[in-house]
Formats: sequence, C-alpha cells, structure tokens
Amino acid sequence: MNFQQLRSVREAVRCGFNLTEAAHSLHTSQPGVSRQIRELEDELGIALFARAGKRLTGLTAPGDHLLPIIERVLMESQNLRQAGQEFLAQENGLLSIAATHSQARYALPTAVQEFRGRFPNVQLQLRQGSPQQVAQMLLEGHADVGIEALGDYSQLVALPCFRWTHSLIVPPGHRLLEQPLTIERLAAYPLVTYDSGFTGRTRIDHAFAKAGLKPDLAITAMDADVIKTYVELGMGVGIVAGIAFEAERDVQLRAVDAGDLFGINVTKLAVRRGAYLRSYVYAFIEAFSPTLTRPTVEEALGSGAADEGAPRSETALGQVLSRSPDTGGSIGPVEQRPR
Repeated sequence: MNFQQLRSVREAVRCGFNLTEAAHSLHTSQPGVSRQIRELEDELGIALFARAGKRLTGLTAPGDHLLPIIERVLMESQNLRQAGQEFLAQENGLLSIAATHSQARYALPTAVQEFRGRFPNVQLQLRQGSPQQVAQMLLEGHADVGIEALGDYSQLVALPCFRWTHSLIVPPGHRLLEQPLTIERLAAYPLVTYDSGFTGRTRIDHAFAKAGLKPDLAITAMDADVIKTYVELGMGVGIVAGIAFEAERDVQLRAVDAGDLFGINVTKLAVRRGAYLRSYVYAFIEAFSPTLTRPTVEEALGSGAADEGAPRSETALGQVLSRSPDTGGSIGPVEQRPR
C-alpha cells in the first residue's frame, strides 16, 4: 500500500469517477490510475468501486466506508510534512487565503498589512472565488484559510469574525435618500446587486419574497466595484455589502444602510477540520479577528471529529458569540467594518 494508490482513489471520487480527469489532476496516465486502484483493491481483498466494463460507476459499500479513512490518512501525511516544515522554518513559508472579492478587497487589507509586518518572509497567496469555490479550495487543500459566510460543511471548522449589513448605493439626490426606506419603495427601481450565492444574496431574495414582491434585477455581478460602476452610470439602485462602500473614494455615490430590510450577516473564517496549522496561520487568523485567538481556534479544531455527528466546534463558536457584546454590528472587540 502506498500514498499514490490512496491519491488515485480519492481523485477518482473527486472527479466523478472519470479516470481521465483523475489522471490529469494527478499528472499521470489513465492506465496508471487504473492500475493503482486495482493494486490497492487486490491488497485489501475488496472492490472499492462498482464498474460497468472498464468504467467506474460509483463506490461499493466497502469503498464508501473506507473513503473517509483514506482521506484522513492523506491529510495526516500532509500534516506530517507541515509539522516538519514548522521546525525547519518557523517564520518562512506560504499562506494561502481564499475569499470572495468583497472580503479580499475590503475586509482583508488591514490584517494582511499587519501580518506582512510581522512575517515578511511568509509569501501570501490570495485566491478569489464564489463562496462555494472558497469552500472547495479549502476542502481540496489549495487554501489554508477561507473567509466568507461559510457553513454546512462537516469537513470545515467555521468561526465568526464580524457582523455586517447591506447598503443601498445610489447617486446623490436620489429619491430613496429622502424618505424612510421600505421594501415596497425599493421594488419600484431596477436593482444592481450580487449574483446568486454571493455575499448575503439569499437574504435579499428572502426579503422580497416575504413581502410578496419580485425584484427587478437589472444587472447582477460577482464584484462590488462592478456593481458601483453601473450604479454610477444610472443603471439602477445598487445593493452591496456595507463594507464595500467607502465615502472618501465613492464620491459620486451615497449609501443608505439596509440592515432593517435585509437583516444581519456574519462573515466566518474557516479551516479544514484536522488540518495542521503553522504558527503564522494562527497569527494571521488573530490579526483578522482578534476574538479568534490560538487557544480558541485550537479548541474548535480539536473539539469534534467528522464521524461524531454534529461537530462540537459549534460549541466553541457559540462561546465566541456569547462572550462578545453586541457593539452595533461587530463580534467581540472587532469593530464593525467601515461603510
């Protein structure tokens, strides 16, 4: 038994049982992947995959049972390498952070600047994507830390960082600036906002549905800066995360807090359950969210296992929230992100 065999099994599953794609991911040949899987099955004495001819069609019952073990073995092998590197280079290495555009552009810069001042020899890699892509980068080991409203992934530990609300973005003198804001008044205008799945979009959709209204979505985009550009062009009323409005820069726009319409969102920071985090990763996490000290994160990482039902890390998350007073949109000492 060797790691290449285990990787072949894992990639075959990740690639939807397509051995050609698995071979491409592993930088090898399709016959090589097939051989590795067969050799492991022969050694174990069981079939891991169901087949139709030479084509894999799914996992067998034994394969489904053993897959989590295979994934844990591969993760621990990576942890072993990380631990060795930790002692070789305490303050050198690579930190990969996955985030959506809004988080990377507006929430991360202060923490990144502080981190670079403390760890100038650590290379920072910022990866951007949708919330689903952020989670996938974490799950596949392509990122050490993910930042967004991540949840519902048993293989991730997600802890709260700060609360925020949406803001309406309009040109100066717009009628929505003159009277109390209601969902009915907003429904009268074309809207420019996030694509589905981005930055609290479900709360926006729910608010309109609850009022029995259908929003006029003129333009949707992934990027708050793109949304603001089209609002400046008069294409509609923008709805963006409050952190994405900067009065000193967005001089052609005005913002109205829409928390009463769309509620409060919580941005979370996530890491893979069972991952080995180097010391500077903990330092970055605390720079981004001072409530997430190393003991808090370690407690969350060690308080639950994937095969123990609902992860107990939610207990640690709850403790962070419970000891954090409501400071007008923040969690703990983290001030609400500027609007």
